[in-house]
Amino acid sequence: MTERKPPGTTFESWVDRQIRTAQERGDFDDLPGAGKPLPGAGQPVEEQWWLKDYLRREGLSGEALLPTALRLRKEVERLPETVRDLPTEQSVREVAGELNRRIVEHMRAPSGPQVAIGLVDVDELVDGWRSARQRAVPPPDPAPEPAPETRKTRWWHRFRR
Repeated sequence: MTERKPPGTTFESWVDRQIRTAQERGDFDDLPGAGKPLPGAGQPVEEQWWLKDYLRREGLSGEALLPTALRLRKEVERLPETVRDLPTEQSVREVAGELNRRIVEHMRAPSGPQVAIGLVDVDELVDGWRSARQRAVPPPDPAPEPAPETRKTRWWHRFRR
């Protein structure tokens, strides 16, 4: 398709001729998906279908397209569930600190819609994390009481009877 359309020929006949010569050369043989129906054929065309297809192909959620302020707000709302399975208090504090850093960075140079975002209260988050872990972990069973010690009889007392 590097050659230009010659003057005096219609565009349609020129394209048809190029397709026919490519078929004769076998350029369309063994293409992936040959003989399979087109995906989405017979379904109504959606707006921005290409964007939805790209997100699905790349394994992204629609959240990746949200403005920064809304993404940060959603992260703040989901933070308790995010830190629930973290093993240590230090890791909970690090996650909350990183989110607070990104919130402050956004506040310094806001872009997109003006959405009120507050910093995360790290101590309150840690308290919630602790109480959730205490509810999730049942208290350990009390240790069984040791059996009363029986006095061992000396070997020579066995024969006294």
